[in-house]
Amino acid sequence: QLQLVESGGGLVQAGGSLRLSCAASGRIFIYDNMGWFRQTPGKEREFVALITWSTGTTDYGNSVKGRFTISRDIAKTTVYLQMNSLQPEDTAIYYCARGYGTKAATYSNWGPGTQVTVSS
Repeated sequence: QLQLVESGGGLVQAGGSLRLSCAASGRIFIYDNMGWFRQTPGKEREFVALITWSTGTTDYGNSVKGRFTISRDIAKTTVYLQMNSLQPEDTAIYYCARGYGTKAATYSNWGPGTQVTVSS
């Protein structure tokens, strides 16, 4: 059973940067995608980024393209999300999960999330 734990969230001023980590215990298979999503109260979980475990192929949501970068360390079974040029609208709880595509419904093994707050 794969378990995921996010870390690295916090409070940052607009224009600043944060790096989130998603540490996995258990096996990630070569055909898995690992994704980052975010959610604010009353809204659906929004796709942020994904990475294919085997090839490192990435995809991003339109709202974060050019600002966020997803990467993985296979040896550490950890996925990262480097977030630059943060804006108040990036404030959310950020989750990682295993799945495919860009819809939250196609992901499972969700971590508990990490809060990111961007002040203006």
